[in-house]
Amino acid sequence: MSETWFSDNYGDLSVMSGVNAGFQFEFFCERCHDVYRTRFQPYRKAQAAGWLGTASNVLGGLLGQADNAADSYAQSGWKGAWDDAFRESVVEARGHFNRCAQCFQHVCAKCFDVQSGLCYNCAPDAEVAMQAAKASGRAQGAAETGHEAGYSAGKGIDVKRDRQLVCPECGAETHGAKFCPECGTKLATTLQCAGCGHEFPQGTKFCPECGEKL
Repeated sequence: MSETWFSDNYGDLSVMSGVNAGFQFEFFCERCHDVYRTRFQPYRKAQAAGWLGTASNVLGGLLGQADNAADSYAQSGWKGAWDDAFRESVVEARGHFNRCAQCFQHVCAKCFDVQSGLCYNCAPDAEVAMQAAKASGRAQGAAETGHEAGYSAGKGIDVKRDRQLVCPECGAETHGAKFCPECGTKLATTLQCAGCGHEFPQGTKFCPECGEKL
């Protein structure tokens, strides 16, 4: 065949030697990556050499020499046999794939719009695109609403009061609590003088700024 198909979207499962020698290939859709596996084509020369090898392990002697000769013969014919098997597999696989006229990728029937001759990457289904856009819009709207709610809640937090974020007794994170959530230690906080607004640590009896009794 003059044209090479599936040059970059196939996997080779062939086995070169032994009683299980043969040719088999997997071709995958370049959009969804679903796989089509071709039928197994036995490589009789290598299989025969494999059986001789098994027998020679038991009987030895002349069979061992025959095994070596058969194995060499099978290996010498491998490349040509592989080419023939691959060509047959391509013919088999072509019936399960379509080639997009826009991107030239090979895709399975599920990923191909027969009417346009294009894959669904190049010609997205309108209903699918609409539903995807709606879902994306809902997620974006929810994120914006959440951001606004969090922003409003954050503006209500008292930023003037200092927080002790790590307990001095056990080292646990306090997340701004008044008491340690791990050991119950009372944590340091600051208060404001009602007279001058100066901040001072809790437990102070007189404001260090204006002297007012607290």
